[in-house]
Amino acid sequence: MAADGPAYGLSGHDTVVLDDVAIAWMGSLSELPDGHRTASVLDLEGRLVTPALIDCHTHLVHGGNRAKEFEMRLNGASYEDIARAGGGIVSTVAATRAATEDDLVDSALPRLDTLLAEGVATVEIKSGYGLDTETELRMLRAARRLAELRPVAVQTSFLGAHAVPPEFSGRNDAYIDDECIPALRVAQAEGLVDAVDAFCEGIAFSPVEVARVFDVARELNLPVKIHAEQLSDLGGAAMAAAYGALSADHLEYLGEAGVVALAKAGTTAVILPGAFYTLRETQVPPIDLLRENGVPMAVATDANPGSSPLTSLLLTMNMASTLFRLTPEEALAGTTRNAARALGLSDRGVIAPGLRADLAVWDVEEPAELVYRMGYNPLFTRIVGGEL
Repeated sequence: MAADGPAYGLSGHDTVVLDDVAIAWMGSLSELPDGHRTASVLDLEGRLVTPALIDCHTHLVHGGNRAKEFEMRLNGASYEDIARAGGGIVSTVAATRAATEDDLVDSALPRLDTLLAEGVATVEIKSGYGLDTETELRMLRAARRLAELRPVAVQTSFLGAHAVPPEFSGRNDAYIDDECIPALRVAQAEGLVDAVDAFCEGIAFSPVEVARVFDVARELNLPVKIHAEQLSDLGGAAMAAAYGALSADHLEYLGEAGVVALAKAGTTAVILPGAFYTLRETQVPPIDLLRENGVPMAVATDANPGSSPLTSLLLTMNMASTLFRLTPEEALAGTTRNAARALGLSDRGVIAPGLRADLAVWDVEEPAELVYRMGYNPLFTRIVGGEL
């Protein structure tokens, strides 16, 4: 799959030459330049080659799980019932604070391995379940370590503005001043942050509160992202677009003004069907409006212990098409080219000379099979940074 051309960007080329971590040349074998004719050959026997997949929105690093909460909800418990029983994000915060860095790494590895087995080579991982400086830093360090233990690129997002911890209940501004912003400054100084994220929603932070965090991100030369318009339209996506946000994620309640703001800013919309499915929501993102305004759409798992315990990007692509009516071509672009864009990565997501040699090889006859099947993994092999 190349950057442009016919459906799915299929190039029709039968030969790709890799030079260390990058793609050196692509074309027909009959046109192979003499300088590449001595290279070792891997015969893929006509299989489909795509860019390696990119999961651009995950919360892979966390302590504990919320299976009990899931069961309670299905047995009729309300949000308030679950909260009184110690459930919700508070339970994940408590479990994450109690976990060591090694604990966090060990628990995240199986989740990461599941993604890699489906052709993923780049994963974004957020903090946001510590909500104090010590634990937020521990989460980010654990995320960085994952890239040392597996052949994968990890992009980290600081999500200190995810929720207000119990000790700051009702004091959002105090939390931002006393914990969130100081933690961000330390994390940036230690080189642990690639982007800054925030949850802008009635149950989390207002646009004005998020803007205070984004002002510090701008001061630190860090790009921003936002969880916005998942449960209501507070204008968070438009606010983030004004900061040149890389992405705005969820967006079920995004209105036309927000769509226009994303289009003008070049911000990518990240579609997260896992949370929609798990929470049994009914309001779908404005896919047609996003299309009409030329807003690029990425697709991601939102892998997290509460609202999207999903670690299959292939299934996520199917859900994006089935639940939100993305075409299979849009879903595949959403986990390659547009997912790279959502992370500000211009060196991957398409197959072209000079870009990273991150490739996925599939046992399929048609690209649509990657989106069509459920519970079936047709991956033949991954090539990451030129390494099989």
